[in-house]
Amino acid sequence: MINRRAFVALGTGALLVGVRGTAAQLVDGLRRVAILDPGIPHLFAAFRESMRELGYTEGRNIVYAVKSAEGNPDAIPALAAGLVRAQPDVIVTAASLPTRILMRQTSTIPIVVASIGDAVSAGIVRNLAQPIGNVTGMTFLNTELSGKRLELLVELIPKLHKVAVFNDPNSQLSYTEETERASKRLNVQLQRIDVRTTADLGQAYEEAKRGRAEAIDVLASPFFNNYRARLVGLAEQYRFPSIYESREYAQAGGLMTYGQDLTVLFRRSATYVDKILKGAKPADLPWEQPTKFELVINLKTAKMLSLTIPKSLLLRADEVIE
Repeated sequence: MINRRAFVALGTGALLVGVRGTAAQLVDGLRRVAILDPGIPHLFAAFRESMRELGYTEGRNIVYAVKSAEGNPDAIPALAAGLVRAQPDVIVTAASLPTRILMRQTSTIPIVVASIGDAVSAGIVRNLAQPIGNVTGMTFLNTELSGKRLELLVELIPKLHKVAVFNDPNSQLSYTEETERASKRLNVQLQRIDVRTTADLGQAYEEAKRGRAEAIDVLASPFFNNYRARLVGLAEQYRFPSIYESREYAQAGGLMTYGQDLTVLFRRSATYVDKILKGAKPADLPWEQPTKFELVINLKTAKMLSLTIPKSLLLRADEVIE
């Protein structure tokens, strides 16, 4: 098993340990937590803040090895392999792709998934109440939410005929499938646009414009979340009304979001890590499935787009950004 000093060395340049002095000052009793971040560091910061509130102080009783793919899914397998070789006490990650990759690489190291849109449809677990193996965490109803977001777009723009759907091929197929089912109910035409790299972002808006889309539905994805400021900026540039998965987009200037407050999930996942570090097994911890979702509307963006938000939406909004 790798020693603690080697665990610290693992993350040179990407390891956040909060240690004053050298690695030689680390003592027995330090718990080692690895973080495989697909590209959403602000959310993992919330996880670590919650760990501090639970009594874990970096360099005193815990050390983190943090590896980030920075929105590049191709980097995840190598990063995962390095963290698994380090044999930490727990690995924390998020989203379906990193979780599946880690599951292929280890069946013994506990894995806590801080957030995944739909653990069942992703094939991560069959029964949320009865985890099997070394994986547990936080999941929510993002497949169903995908259809609901399209409904909200139609409520926002009653005569909406065509919507460009931005899809990350590395995310769950169920999001696209549910959006397509919703489009048939709503009699809305979809223009699916796969976005794989940062170079595709600008091209996606150009393609939506050429296809005469009237609005954009950005499906849930850590890749998109990592580049949310750019997506929001391009939506403003091309003057597309858009809906996104979580409040971070609205805070960055996005028009409308509907979904789970991801910060809450990442903070909650710290309690699972705490229990595992104190002896619990992942199979002892049923997957949590929060059911409170929030609608956030950015009125400043609506004004910029010359849109009038229906009163029905404003009354249901959990937060209105002015």
